[in-house]
Amino acid sequence: MKSLDDIAPQNPQQGFQFPGVFEITAMGNARAQLEDEVQRIIRDAGLEVLAEAVRVRPSREGNFVSVTASFLCPTRAKYDEIHAALRAHPDIRWTL
Repeated sequence: MKSLDDIAPQNPQQGFQFPGVFEITAMGNARAQLEDEVQRIIRDAGLEVLAEAVRVRPSREGNFVSVTASFLCPTRAKYDEIHAALRAHPDIRWTL
């Protein structure tokens, strides 16, 4: 099986292009102040969060929230690191 780093897009205009601006969404407990936590986790990894591109959306019942943040990312490894760090947070259930 090929590593994700070994897979190249058939069309160079498709797929992830590094460095670049990427968006990530984390969903979890509404009481956990995830808007701040998601940004902190990205910054702790040494990446710049584009503050004007942070969006928060509560669930219908208000128990969960999704936080979408855009950030500058230099490599695929850093992108994967952000996903792993967010998933490791006890109040985050999913990332996209």
